[in-house]
Order: sequence, then structure tokens, then C-alpha cells
Amino acid sequence: MDRPDAVIVLEDGFALSGKAFGAAGRTLGEVVFTTGMTGYQESLTDPSYHKQILVMTAPHIGNTGMNTTDPESSRIWVAGFVVRDPARRASNWRAEGELEDELVDQGIVGICDLDTRALTLHIREKGALRGGIFSADSLPVGASKLEPHAIATLQSIVRDSPQMAGAALTSEVTTDSRYVIAPSGQFEDKPPLATLAAVDLGIKSRTPEILASLGVEVHIFPASSTLEDLQSVHPDGVFFSNGPGDPAAATREIELLRSVLDSGLPYFGICFGNQLLGRALGYGTYKLVYGHRGVNQPVLDRATGKVEITSHNHGFAVDMPLDEPSLTPYNEGQYGRAEVTHVDLNDNVVEGLKCLDIPAFSVQYHPEAAAGPHDAGHLFTDFLNLMLTHRQSTQRGNN
Repeated sequence: MDRPDAVIVLEDGFALSGKAFGAAGRTLGEVVFTTGMTGYQESLTDPSYHKQILVMTAPHIGNTGMNTTDPESSRIWVAGFVVRDPARRASNWRAEGELEDELVDQGIVGICDLDTRALTLHIREKGALRGGIFSADSLPVGASKLEPHAIATLQSIVRDSPQMAGAALTSEVTTDSRYVIAPSGQFEDKPPLATLAAVDLGIKSRTPEILASLGVEVHIFPASSTLEDLQSVHPDGVFFSNGPGDPAAATREIELLRSVLDSGLPYFGICFGNQLLGRALGYGTYKLVYGHRGVNQPVLDRATGKVEITSHNHGFAVDMPLDEPSLTPYNEGQYGRAEVTHVDLNDNVVEGLKCLDIPAFSVQYHPEAAAGPHDAGHLFTDFLNLMLTHRQSTQRGNN
């Protein structure tokens, strides 16, 4: 295939040349890498990658094509896509189309035929940086040969783009209206075991599907919803999903979460929902140097001593005491005590926390990981049990 020239330029001036992959043109975003060898379709359609240029560290991408079963949302969310060797054609019994065709159809600018290892190592050294992919008419003269004057021009464009720190992106990825996922499988057409109000901060479709398979009726709400909106379905619990952006900028969502905690409803959050729980309790959050993204992160469950291999996609983390329970800082301990339940064995980043005096817990990783691994899938059952136990205790208290 005769591909147009393309380059990727980072804000610090690092640049690599390659060829256009997908749509040609220009795109800007935070450049991050994922170590997953499978699940590129799930990653592309994960709203948590909104405003990010995704680098695949696995060298050969596209051989399983694209299908209508695996997407985690209704569209591709990445700002740009970087691969080393794109497959010439899909070769998988589940494929319904080609990866590159889908990228072109959705206008996703990408680049291939470049040293993704060098790019990944640079990010590991310097941290996640803003970057841009430029091809076809967006390339100035000399850029494809990495001539300094041309790269400097593109670097200035990148430096003028928004940073991820301070970005409030929830409103750009949340659902426009409420919808319901009914219990499925053995629970189909039966009364639900529990009713859940799920706040969509960039939710992946796999999450309500798993809960529905456990007998939960899941009502998905826009991020702009109020506590009264959530309570209108008489939920047994509340869930906050994954999503993009800086948790420190999500002030409205944090206030909603505090109202949920004040109501006494059981709470479970994943990824962004974990960071928001940390901030609602009064702890800080901070930006990781280059984040955790991939399907091979070892996490220690401190309660059991078990190490679970987990799927991650986060650039921020909760900052709270690791070694022992602490009084939550918000409003002089309004929510009692909390403890870190899970830590990443690579770098000791907080990967889960639990409130000890109210029914609330969260994890930083993705127990719903459709492409695997599924070590942490039990967390959904744990949450269902928490909702059922809380409902029973509330009913006894009212009798």
C-alpha cells in the first residue's frame, strides 16, 4: 500500500517519521502507551482514552480485524493511534471488517511503520507528553525528513494544545439520556435481585452487561444527574464508572458522590470512580509519570494476600496512607475511616480503597476487562452482596 508520509512530534521536540495509518491529517492529544497484546478494539472504544493518542507496544496490530460484538461504546474515542506493523488483512473468524477501514470511517488519524519501542522508552523516561500526528497536507516541507525547522513548527502546535492535568472531560463522554439494562441470562424476565443506579462518566458497555448477568437491573444515568434522579429508581446501590480527565477538575461529580455517601447507599467505583471516591473522602490525587495502561498489571489484594493480574487504564491515582487505616480528611472525618485495600506491585500505587464505617469501596483497575484478564471479576459479586446485605439490614431496622 502506498501510504502518505507521517510524523509524530512530542512537546519536548522528540519526533519519529512513519506512514499514515487510518485517516490522514492532524490530531493532537496526550501520548500514552498500552502494553496489552490483545484487546485493541476494546481500547480504541474505551471513553477513558478520550483526548489521548494511544501507542500499541505490541508490534503487530489488526490481524483480528473489527467486529460489532467487542466495542466498549458506540464509537472510537482515541485522539490518534500509533502502531508499528499494521496487518495487511484481518485473519480471524470473528472479524467483520478491517481495523484501518474503521479508523478511516471514523476519522481517526494514525501513524505506522515507526519505532514504537523508541517512542515508548522515551515516554517512560520523560513521562506522558502532549503530542501530535501529522500526515498528508498537514505536513510542512521537510517534516517527513525530520528537518529541525519543520519539527519546530509542529512542536509549537503541540505546545499550544490543552494539557490533561486540569481537564474536565466527563460531559464530553457521558450518555445524553438515561437507559436501562435488564437482568440477563438465567435472570432474564425475572424480578431483579437488586437495582443499581450507575453514573456514566465514560462507562464501558461490558460493566452493565456483567452486572445484568448477575441479576442486577442497571439504570445508567448521565453525569449531570442529581441525587434525586438516582433515588427515583429506588436503587440498592450506586456505581460510578471509569472515564477520562483529571479527577481534581470533577468538582460536580465529587459533590454528587458525597451526597450518595451521605444518603447511606452502598457505593462501588472503578478507575475514575475510584479517584473520585478518594477525593470525596478528602484525600488528594496526583498525575502518574506515564500511567498504567495494559492487561498485565500485578495487584496485591491485601485482605487475601492474593496477587491478581489486572487490566489498567489510568493516568491519575489516589494519594492516601498506605500502611494503616486513616481518618478521612473531609470535614474532620465525616465519613469515618478508610484503608488501602489493593496496591500495584510494580510501583505501590493505590489500586483500591474501602471505607470502614460506611458501605463504600472502589478499585483503580478494570474488573470488567472484556479482553482479559478476569482475575478481579469477583468484585461485581462482592458489590451485589454488599447491596443485598445493606438492604436486609435496612429492612430489619425499619421493622
